[in-house]
Amino acid sequence: MADIAQGGGTAAPKLDELMLAMDVVDTLRHQEGLVEKVLGEDNRDATLKERLRALYEGQGLKVSDRILDDGIRALKESRFTYDPAPPTFARTMALLWVGRAMVAKVVVAALLAIAVLGGVTWWRVASTERAAETARVEMAVTLPEAVDAAEQALATEALTTDARAEADRRVAAARTAIAAGDAGAARTAVAALADLRGKLAETYELRIVSRPGERTGVFRVPDVNTQARNYYLIVEAVTPSGDVLKMPVTSEEDGKVATVDKWGVRVPKATYDKVAADKSDDGIVEDNILGEKPRGGLEPVYEMDVLSGAITSW
Repeated sequence: MADIAQGGGTAAPKLDELMLAMDVVDTLRHQEGLVEKVLGEDNRDATLKERLRALYEGQGLKVSDRILDDGIRALKESRFTYDPAPPTFARTMALLWVGRAMVAKVVVAALLAIAVLGGVTWWRVASTERAAETARVEMAVTLPEAVDAAEQALATEALTTDARAEADRRVAAARTAIAAGDAGAARTAVAALADLRGKLAETYELRIVSRPGERTGVFRVPDVNTQARNYYLIVEAVTPSGDVLKMPVTSEEDGKVATVDKWGVRVPKATYDKVAADKSDDGIVEDNILGEKPRGGLEPVYEMDVLSGAITSW
């Protein structure tokens, strides 16, 4: 091993001595104030060596003169010092090549982000444009055509004076909303036209209820006149197929609208007494049709005398 470690007649430094010399240099660098002060004095190398020796002996280390001399000389020659290479184009490209995998990931991520953002933006713009085009077509074509069709149908379906007047009113409201560009109001108006057509198509009888256990008629004593009485017959709307309809009815007692399948129609006392007499003989009202709502009309045509007003509870 000794023969291999020699060359040219000079022994190569052992690894532990080399490491110790590097430690000396490192110690000198971390003691910059000491170095600057000592190197400015006469006999600075000797003085510096003695101070370094004392420093190492204080740590329990024996350092030879040769190691200390080598350390001081290495410090002066800037050995064991790493000076980074100055930035150059070639060095930058080399660093990019070494980190190409990470760079590629960053680039791909950036491209994906741009693509996603672009796609979202395009979708939003396209959706907005589609919605605007749909609204334009609705206002320019769909809703006007729906109003025209409803007007033509109502011209033949509205058979009574009040029905025709209501049809004209609703058609005018729809055209006004379309002319104003108010899509919401126009849709509501078109729906109202469809509702009117449904009402005109309905047919039913207002039958007086006379089933066992159920009230046929009631009377009320008004708060404003305790000497008077208001009379009501309890009715239900029955279709030709026998179905009982639920109807929106406004109560004259509180002004509230309720959707009910039975309600009281206000009648004169004579009508009330006539129905009461009909029921008294056998418990059944034989003449039980108060009125009939014909197709093409809005309100029932009454077969008995009635008054304005109704109630929804009793």
